[in-house]
Amino acid sequence: MRSIAIGDERCSRPNPGRSFVDDDRGIEGLPIRLVIALTVGVAALALMLNMLGGIGDVGDTEVTVEVANDDQVIEEGEDVDVSMYVIDENGNDVTDATVLVSAGSAQLDGVEEAHTGESGADDHEAIVSLENHGLRADQDMGTLEIDVVPPSDSNYIDEQPNPEIIVTEG
Repeated sequence: MRSIAIGDERCSRPNPGRSFVDDDRGIEGLPIRLVIALTVGVAALALMLNMLGGIGDVGDTEVTVEVANDDQVIEEGEDVDVSMYVIDENGNDVTDATVLVSAGSAQLDGVEEAHTGESGADDHEAIVSLENHGLRADQDMGTLEIDVVPPSDSNYIDEQPNPEIIVTEG
């Protein structure tokens, strides 16, 4: 761009008397390049975040319970102690966990709770006493749901569904 002398000062504006508001020239090609760069950047960011989202939480281990074979199916109204073993996704024993049994399609008064290693059980075994469980008048089978509360000072999580206890008509 040429410099134009105005009085004693040099000015690099092509038309020294014109203001910025009156300048109708544009920078050709800049808006489309900016739109393309933003689009490519957003697409790349979305791709990277999608890859990171698939990794999952590093170090978290899923826990579940195994119900003893004899206790998988119980009869309505029968007071029974159900043995459950808390294990992780690799089959390793999990100690200091809490097992909760609540009503599913079968009825249960409240929520029954047991801790692993209590009442003479193994370190990873929880024995839940089920009383006052039953079925509605039109049912001949129902389920009780099991949840695991892993130890708070561990990297265990319980996000997957656990097995259910089946209640049958007695």
